[in-house]
Amino acid sequence: MIIDLHFHTSQYSTCSRIDMEEGIKYAKDMGLHGICITDHESNEAVEFAKELERKYGLLIIVGTEILTYEGDIICFGINKVPVEKMHAQQLINFVNEEGGVTISAHPFRNNGRGLGNHINNLKGLTAIESFNGNTSYENNLKASMLASKLNIACIGASDAHKLENIGIYATEFLDHIKNEKDLISAMKCRRMVPVYHDSKTNEFKPNDL
Repeated sequence: MIIDLHFHTSQYSTCSRIDMEEGIKYAKDMGLHGICITDHESNEAVEFAKELERKYGLLIIVGTEILTYEGDIICFGINKVPVEKMHAQQLINFVNEEGGVTISAHPFRNNGRGLGNHINNLKGLTAIESFNGNTSYENNLKASMLASKLNIACIGASDAHKLENIGIYATEFLDHIKNEKDLISAMKCRRMVPVYHDSKTNEFKPNDL
């Protein structure tokens, strides 16, 4: 089951040009089985996402991307987004206590928002986004190598802010994912592998740097 774990909507992220419904339709048309809305410091899309999930028959899970003092972390499994800015370890601890999972988003992107080598000192991080659609090959490679060094799971995701970027990278789950609970369980068990979309064949293939 192939899911894009990281995409932003214009409704809740000012940096995105993707209308939520248009993004959902695009994701389904390209063959994704699911997509995760991860707007900045917001999980307000939940109700609208449920409507769109019923309308289009595509799995839609709402998480959030939160900027800590050290960098961005994607979170699933929390009901409320923390009001005050946290350090990365504080946020990871909070999400873990809530039963959720955390992903280091674009760790080595050159915009000051990646955790980078701070990851070496963190405990309890679930996964590293080693394949990010808005990050250079070299910086994705750094993320992949760090994940291997620390034995942390890897995921792929588009981080799409433009419609045509949805699904560039995604994650294939080895189990059928029906909801956020299933997603969290599969991630904790590391039942997933990163994939990329081959535009020539319109297929998702294993991603090896």
